[in-house]
Amino acid sequence: MNKTTPPSIASLDRQWYVVDAADQTLGRLASEVAQVLRGKNKPTYTPHLDTGDFVVVINADKVRVSGNKATQKLYRRHSGRPGGMKTESFAHLQARLPERIIEKAIKGMLPHNALGRQLFRKLKVYKGADHPHAAQQPQPLALDPAASAVQ
Repeated sequence: MNKTTPPSIASLDRQWYVVDAADQTLGRLASEVAQVLRGKNKPTYTPHLDTGDFVVVINADKVRVSGNKATQKLYRRHSGRPGGMKTESFAHLQARLPERIIEKAIKGMLPHNALGRQLFRKLKVYKGADHPHAAQQPQPLALDPAASAVQ
């Protein structure tokens, strides 16, 4: 009987990738990054294991959305107290905390369990072009240029 053995976590070599979010569409960027975090771009992908790589996203303040989403898309958070709902538009949140927009989009594309939380810790998002991960020598991640075109 032929059985496929899952890869051992110790045998995995984790790569570091850097993604420039400048003039990229938010959802298309997030789906590509989520697949790399999950490890779906590797032949050793296993659904219940963390086989993915680290991803550093730079220029988070320059990410784009199509249509009227800049004014109509709302981000909600709740303090846990009665009447504690806070609502913020995409444009306002991008001016205040642009990293949170990308983090929230990618986190929603990961599994909603302990594995998803572990995968999310391998994502690093920065507002500008500088990041403190130069020692890891991140390689540029090739995104699909046709998929990132904004209509």
